[in-house]
Amino acid sequence: VRLVESGGGLVQAGESLTLSCTTASGFSLEDYAIGWFRQAPGKEREGVSCISTRDAGTYYANSVKGRFSISRDNAKNTVSLQMNSLKPEDTAVYYCAAARNFLGWLTEYDYWGQGTQVTVSS
Repeated sequence: VRLVESGGGLVQAGESLTLSCTTASGFSLEDYAIGWFRQAPGKEREGVSCISTRDAGTYYANSVKGRFSISRDNAKNTVSLQMNSLKPEDTAVYYCAAARNFLGWLTEYDYWGQGTQVTVSS
């Protein structure tokens, strides 16, 4: 099972980016809860957002609430993270992860992508 993130890049503060998570392994993301995480240099990895499977419940870290939005496109087998009003403190490598069993922020993820860099300049 291999997850692939895309959509990272360099933007200015206040701009937007959309990250996408898909799979190169042919399995259906619809069967998995998906989480987005980020890790900035010298900092621990933190959860950004996650989405459950059937009822598509969503969770957001307080630092991104109101600015980021997670969604599924099952037809494209993709989970996206729309990031608006980006701030320099959002700069990090962003990872997506998949889990069979969803427990909100307590979810233990089974599979991880390699990450995509997001850099926000001031």
